Order: sequence, then C-alpha cells, then structure tokens
Amino acid sequence: MTNTKTILEVDQLSKVFKVKSTKLFGKPSQLSAVNNVSFQVHQGETVGIIGESGCGKSTLGKSLLRLIEPTSGDVRYNGTSLMGLNRNEMNSLRKEINIIFQDPYSSLDPRMTTGDLIAEPMKIHNIGTPQEREEKVRSLLQMVGLDYYHTIRYPHEFSGGQRQRVNIARALAMDVKLLVCDEPVSALDVSVQAQVLNLLKELKDRLNLTYIFISHDLSVVKYISDRIIIMYLGRIMEMGNVEEIYAHPTHPYTQALFSAIPPVSPFETKEPIKLTGEIPSPLNMPPGCPFCNRCPYATAACREELPALREVGPDHQAACLRCQ
Repeated sequence: MTNTKTILEVDQLSKVFKVKSTKLFGKPSQLSAVNNVSFQVHQGETVGIIGESGCGKSTLGKSLLRLIEPTSGDVRYNGTSLMGLNRNEMNSLRKEINIIFQDPYSSLDPRMTTGDLIAEPMKIHNIGTPQEREEKVRSLLQMVGLDYYHTIRYPHEFSGGQRQRVNIARALAMDVKLLVCDEPVSALDVSVQAQVLNLLKELKDRLNLTYIFISHDLSVVKYISDRIIIMYLGRIMEMGNVEEIYAHPTHPYTQALFSAIPPVSPFETKEPIKLTGEIPSPLNMPPGCPFCNRCPYATAACREELPALREVGPDHQAACLRCQ
C-alpha cells in the first residue's frame, strides 16, 4: 500500500463479561470474549476479521467504537485514545467512525421514512439547514444505487439488499473516515451480496474510506480485504497480507479453516482437514494455546505456554509454537 498512515491502533484490548452463577449465592464467572488483541489499521485499507461463530469478532468490532465498553486495553484513532473520552467527546468523534450492522432490518426504525433515517445523524450533530440535509440525503441515495423517491418509503417496503444500501447511506451521512462493517452481507442472498460488496469497494475508492470488515465467509473476506485477522476464542491466531495468508496459511487453525473453502474448479481435489477434540469453554480456558485441544500438532509445551504473535513471513504473523 502506498499510504501507510496509521488511522487506528488497538493495544491489548480485552472484554470480559460476567456470567451469573447457577447457584443462589455463587460468584459470577468471567467470560473472556476478547483477550489481549492488538493490531493496526492503515488509512485506505480494508482489514478483514474472520473466525467461527463465538470467536469474539463482533464483540471486538463494537468494543472499538465503545458500543461495548472494553474491560482493558486501549484504542487510538489518529493518535487520540478513545478510552479517555467522555460521552460528548465520543459522540462528536462518531462523525468520523461509524458502523454497519449485520441485520439491515432491525437496525432501521420501522416508523421512520428513509429520508428521515438518513438525515437523523445530521440533525443530531446540527449539520446543515433542512434544505441542505434533504439535498445530501438525495445525493447519498443516488450514491448507493437508490432513487430520490425512495426517501418517502419505509423500511418494510424495501428488499434486504435495498435496506442495507440505506444503512450504508446513513453511515456515510457524516464525514466518515472509518467504517466497521459487522457481517454486512451475511443476511443477504448470494447475488445481492456481490452487489453490496462491489458497492462497498467502489465507495472505499471514491471517498477514501477505511474498513474493518467482520465476516465468517472466507471467500467474501478474501475478495474485499487487503489484510486479514483470524480469531479463535477471543485471540488472534494469525494475521497479515491477504494474498500471503491465503497462499501460505501457517497456523493449524487457519489451515483447517481454509481447507473447508470449496474448490474453484470441479476438477480440483481438496481434502478438508477434520478437527477432533472438544472446544474449550470460554469460562474455563486452558493455560496454554486455546487451540491445543483440537490441534493435530499439539505438544506438551502447547498446553503450558501461551504463544505470542511472531513474524513468520513478510507482513505475516502467527501465534503458534510450531510455526516459530
């Protein structure tokens, strides 16, 4: 990438939830949804975050924007720590950082028209006159592939793909620089997924946006991302350049994930890697590598030592004792 300016720095971010005990006076358990996650995002790039359901990727995305308050760690946006901001300061910064949610219907107020939904962020931040906001709404609708007459329609009058386009337009209503996309196409049909993904790529180039793209779909992440992060039980297993990781997956978990991708050609033979063993409970994590119970290469050291992320190639890191 030609532009190497760091727009977001995540430093040892963790989120622990308290789970009530099933006993009457029992102490609550600690569930580590995100555990000491650190990475950087450069301006103008797309960082994909992938992993199985329950790996903590959506919790991580919401913690970055403090929609969920992190337990520890720090998030710095253009050098400013978000953890030290009060509510008013954080709300002001949301003009530059926004999120697109997974469900395009539940994230829209069914009692409001599309025009009111898109104009709402501008009203909250007192931006423009009513006429200027109306012109901006029409411009945004056109930008995302909808028409001006859609401003008087309600969310239930749209298809799933159109609703997600409305969500994208609303996210862009402010002077957005960074967008967290939390599985924005997982609820859509495959053909519509491609249209929305192409729209996101087009908007990124047109508006110089930066994306953090969360998904469980390996093919989608490969298509849209510049770099990827693979998560497992709240920790980063591997991260780096998308082409490098897809060509040379290093961590055993990444190898198992990628082996499940259907072959491109019907003449290509591909044997999926079958993982055995139990997934550890996030309420009672093992002291060593969180993947050791399912890893075919696990040793005694893996069950005792927690591996740190280390370089295994150019712009390629993995948290595995076997890879280091």
